[in-house]
Amino acid sequence: MRLLVDAGNSRVKWRLLSASGIERDGQGDLFDAALFAKAKDLGSQILRVAVSTVRSESDRDFLVGRLAELTAAPARFYWTEGERGGLHCAYGAPNTMGADRWHALYGVWAHRRRPFVIIDAGSAITIDFVADNGRHLGGYILSGRSMLLRSLRQDAARIHFDEQNGNTTSPGTTTTECVQHGLGWLWQGMIERLEKDCRRLSITDVFVTGGDATELLALGLNATPVEGAVLTGLDLIDRESHR
Repeated sequence: MRLLVDAGNSRVKWRLLSASGIERDGQGDLFDAALFAKAKDLGSQILRVAVSTVRSESDRDFLVGRLAELTAAPARFYWTEGERGGLHCAYGAPNTMGADRWHALYGVWAHRRRPFVIIDAGSAITIDFVADNGRHLGGYILSGRSMLLRSLRQDAARIHFDEQNGNTTSPGTTTTECVQHGLGWLWQGMIERLEKDCRRLSITDVFVTGGDATELLALGLNATPVEGAVLTGLDLIDRESHR
């Protein structure tokens, strides 16, 4: 069996794979003692551990310790590469691009091999464009929902609002509505700009993943949702690396 781990900024997602497919999966906080509880009884059967992460070095060390409690298999970290399978990173220094973005890109590219955009709506929202020849055209990084709301709560005086999700973008008449509708209004602007970029670049395939993907779709994003894009790409790269 192989254990795949996507350690993002706020959540850790994992999949346990056997020859027949996904045996177990889960997600949670890095520091939650029960994070890998569903895989504990199969720990002795894990032969490889592949990790994609954007966490700090100290958090990575903590993760390695947690994995060591689960399995004797060593953890291998996979990072952004300059090129793989016809996909070429736009960064002059690929190691400075988040590994999660690269792995999500590769997961889509390996199965499509035509122009596309992928949006990962997590703690941060990342948007990456790929041309028909596999050339990564670069992308954007924006604050995600939780990051934006935390900033307003912590850094702005006298802004008190409730945590409620909503897809309305009309002007608000309470502080909560002003904040929540304002977030939707901001995201709709992002969607409109994305549509313009896709037309300019002749890209028709748009994919979205991440915890806030549903909200973006409700606000009018015309995209195909994909579950666990980072883990899918990580799985492919790990298999290719052990041929």
